[in-house]
Amino acid sequence: MNTPNKLTIARVIITPFFMFAILSSIPHRFIIAALIFSIAAITDALDGKLARKNNQITTFGKFLDPVADKMLTTAALLAFIQLDICSAWSVFIILTREFIITSMRLISAAQNIVVPANIWGKIKTASQMAFTIIILLWGELVDTWGFLRNDFHTVTNIMIWITAVLAAVSGIIYLIQAKKTIDFSK
Repeated sequence: MNTPNKLTIARVIITPFFMFAILSSIPHRFIIAALIFSIAAITDALDGKLARKNNQITTFGKFLDPVADKMLTTAALLAFIQLDICSAWSVFIILTREFIITSMRLISAAQNIVVPANIWGKIKTASQMAFTIIILLWGELVDTWGFLRNDFHTVTNIMIWITAVLAAVSGIIYLIQAKKTIDFSK
């Protein structure tokens, strides 16, 4: 197994530890969760770069990498809902986009068509990961010192709604592009 695939598997393994950290009542849970999430996000950036650089792109990696990404980001969103940090509606929009695009990718794969990531999908993912880290770090400040407690819920909701809008826009663009290349009648 090559290094990029090992990094992807590491992200899958790390995700439950992230969930445990953020949803536990341990001291400094937000900073611990932020560190775990950051490590996982770094593996996401590294695995693709290494695979392309070393010509180690595999079918396994093409399948598991997006699954690992969705596991990590969905874990954060679900934890945020449970902690009442964001709206379930914004998460619903983000997850609906993920299900639709993943389904479209499965259809395209069955037709031997590769649907590459577009800039809007990359912006959505980058903002979602950055906002998650910001929310986690701010959550630590609120939990530990009460720093900007009154603004926390409002600002975190705005960040997740921005991600939801980017998710919807990127999803629509993917579907428009897919309509040109994928035969949906099969």
